[in-house]
Amino acid sequence: MAYIEVRDVRDYLGISGTTDDSLLYQLIASAQAAIDTFCNRTFEATADTTRKFDAYRDTDGRTLFLDRDLVSVTTLTNGDGDTIASSDYYLIPANFTPKYAIRLKGSSGVYWECDDNGDCEEAISIAGRWAYSTSAPDDIKQACLRLVSFYYRQKDAQLTDITAIEAGVVIQPEGMPRDVKVILAPYKREFMS
Repeated sequence: MAYIEVRDVRDYLGISGTTDDSLLYQLIASAQAAIDTFCNRTFEATADTTRKFDAYRDTDGRTLFLDRDLVSVTTLTNGDGDTIASSDYYLIPANFTPKYAIRLKGSSGVYWECDDNGDCEEAISIAGRWAYSTSAPDDIKQACLRLVSFYYRQKDAQLTDITAIEAGVVIQPEGMPRDVKVILAPYKREFMS
């Protein structure tokens, strides 16, 4: 699902018709991809996907460290094929999203396991919502709206977002506008496995 809708862009840009809707859909997809790439994360998950983890390398004692943001777990399957009940683990951090780890409760008697052949690689399977949130935060939506608008205006302009004129030479910035980067900076995830 897109962080913003075409009607949001039309309203923002003051476009009354639907003639450019196809282009706007493309620009929304491009802007969303640019935001995700800049921040090294996805901000919205509307469906479950499954990721696999190493029962040895990705764990430290009772804690499994995740390589992506996680909103919620639907099914957690240990390397031995057993489903781990939600009452046997908790997500870290407890009161905030996104989650970055899963910790098995000491009282559960469950430990991270390799498969029946002793293979630990991709032994643990997690089906869930892999993103920052189930819907993009409002400021991410605003950054997406602003970036789509920037892209849209570029189609007709020879110059866009000029930052300075030095000695008669126009200097045009590359990439995304500075105000979008300011919105995205606090969300930038520095480490990705």
